[in-house]
Order: sequence, then structure tokens, then C-alpha cells
Amino acid sequence: MATAAQHVTTETSALDAPENVPDPLPEPAVDELQLEDVMGALADPLRLTIVRKLMLESESYDHTCGWFGFDRPKSSLTHHFKALRQAGLIRQRQYGLERRSRVRTEDLNERFPGLLDLVASWHEA
Repeated sequence: MATAAQHVTTETSALDAPENVPDPLPEPAVDELQLEDVMGALADPLRLTIVRKLMLESESYDHTCGWFGFDRPKSSLTHHFKALRQAGLIRQRQYGLERRSRVRTEDLNERFPGLLDLVASWHEA
């Protein structure tokens, strides 16, 4: 029986990368991912929502922060996305003036098996 994270891996892998994808912004390598950094980033409910939504509702290869529909100042969202990227949860690429994000599903499943299953099954209280 496939877990939610395995399902997400299959789904996100099925979304083909567009042509001429820019290089990702700086991020930790898989072997540099630290559980305390990942869990610290996920401790914030907004960040947990961002990762969960990217995993379960993604409809394209990557998404801008506007896709989420959050009623928050851009500076606040920028801070949250940067924290997720620096912890190694998301990969961001710069497309002109916008940054687009996607979950590092394969990397996280390799380093912390079962973590994304927990994220996928989370529901805000």
C-alpha cells in the first residue's frame, strides 16, 4: 500500500520540468539536511501549510507565492519561504522577478523517511 509521501513523489515526478528551468537558489545538500532545522521550519503553522499545499494540491511544476492565496504582506511570505528553503524543505528558482517553489520530496523521503507522510496527514486544529 502506497503512503501519502510515495503518492506525492509519484505525482510531483509526473509533472515535467518546463524547458529552460533556472538553477535553484542556494539550498542545503541532501546529506546536509538537519532534522532540527526541518522541524523548526515546520513548527510554524503557515510554513507547514505551505509545504502541505505544495505536496497535495500542486498543479504545475512549481508555484509563486501568489498561488497560495495567503492574505499576508509580501515581506512576511518572503521570510517564510526563505526559512523553508534554508531548512531544505523547498527548492526555489528565480524566474525574472518572481521565485517559484516546490517541495524537495525525493530528497526529504531519502533523508527522513515518513516525515512527508506526517505533513500530508496534518490538519490545522
